[in-house]
Amino acid sequence: MATDRYGNTLHACTAEGAGHLDRAVEALLFFRPEVAPAVEDALAASPGSPDAQAFAAYLGVLGTEHTGAAAARPRFEAYLAGLDADALPARERLHLAAAGACLAGDLHGAGDLLEELSLAYPRDVLALFAGHQLDFLTGDAVRLRDRIGGALSAWGRADEHRGPLLGMYAFGLEESGHYRRAEETGLAAVERHPRDVWAVHAVTHTYEMQGRIADGVAFLDARADDWARGNYLTVHNWWHYALYALEAGAEDTALRVYDAAVHRAESAGLAMELLDASALLWRMRLAGREEPERWARLADAWAERADPPFYAFNDAHAVMAQVGAGRIAEAEALVVDRRRWLAEGEGDPARRALSNHAMTAEVGLPVCEALVAQGRGDHAAVVGLLWPLRRRLQVFGGSHAQRDAVQRTLLESALVSGDHDRARLLLSERDGLRPDSPYNWLGRARLADAIGDAALAAVARGRAEGAAKGQPPAAPGHGAVPEPPR
Repeated sequence: MATDRYGNTLHACTAEGAGHLDRAVEALLFFRPEVAPAVEDALAASPGSPDAQAFAAYLGVLGTEHTGAAAARPRFEAYLAGLDADALPARERLHLAAAGACLAGDLHGAGDLLEELSLAYPRDVLALFAGHQLDFLTGDAVRLRDRIGGALSAWGRADEHRGPLLGMYAFGLEESGHYRRAEETGLAAVERHPRDVWAVHAVTHTYEMQGRIADGVAFLDARADDWARGNYLTVHNWWHYALYALEAGAEDTALRVYDAAVHRAESAGLAMELLDASALLWRMRLAGREEPERWARLADAWAERADPPFYAFNDAHAVMAQVGAGRIAEAEALVVDRRRWLAEGEGDPARRALSNHAMTAEVGLPVCEALVAQGRGDHAAVVGLLWPLRRRLQVFGGSHAQRDAVQRTLLESALVSGDHDRARLLLSERDGLRPDSPYNWLGRARLADAIGDAALAAVARGRAEGAAKGQPPAAPGHGAVPEPPR
């Protein structure tokens, strides 16, 4: 019987199929586009392989594309129809159960099953990777960290793929607030595999969360040849680069990155790329910079997708685009549709079992409502909707850096509506985490202006300018935006 490169026995799999699965896992770990054709090759060589069938199902879900899940579902169901799953070995049985849960929309249940699998088989990389991504999609920072941390003891320091596991672990550490340990672990992963773009991404997050903008820009600049093109994280890591530019006040640099890499005419319209585009332009909008043409193109791209209720995090970014483009009626229509969907599911146990049902009801819908209120200029309503959610936003997925667009929306509306106590508290919280953030100091200056403290406003603006000068993305040796991907 065939085995994979990690020593796991592969049921109903030929040696050729095992080779294709190994190739697919290698591509998956490093976010290379050849993962999909490698899985198809494995299925062609070994159509009865549970690992290959589960792999294809995971790929259909992890991109948060409803069309991907819909396309993967019939083949997976046809495979199960002729299978005695109870006769399978335990590892493969758990993979099929987890893949089935994914396709059924139960992301939390799938994560539980994969955790059970990793308990007994900590060297099953597909289970670790898929589980890690599900933890990210469901905003479970502790499990994002511990799922990988609990498996690392089964991997020797000489194991070739210990490196990408360290990259995953680094991201879990960062999302759990262990920034120094996350940076050390992520850098160790990058040292082992310079093209480990998930590890690059993890280190980038650590600098973002600490306000270490100069360090982040220097890190990305030095490794641009490794991350800036040809992988599934290209757009997202360019998005991080643009966030650094925005934080340093270099809006034109951020827009150059947006046009060259984040949302181009050639963009494929994938949800994960469009949400990065929405999140970047939304931050600029909150800062007072309108980009009507860019917003219009982005809103058109979201409208072309015509997404049904599938992943609440995507819905919020679609609403950002519609509001940013001034299409309030379209944003309100999406909100109405999601309300209707939730109401229809109240008496449907299957609907309520969907992870997205709770994610939409508890966080996604009120966030969308707040974004629409922000577009209407009803800042008191924004504060009323987001204040109770501000410590629970992780329920609808994403990272701290991604969800910060919503946190900034709350802060902006608190400032504009004259809710000075809440604005003060929010700024104080941010200062504790990022004391050198120009954005935070500018917020303090605005608050000081509002309460009539001219001296404090002057000090805060001086601190903001000093912080920005200390970490510009155009300083010698740093921040020269590399050539855009081709």
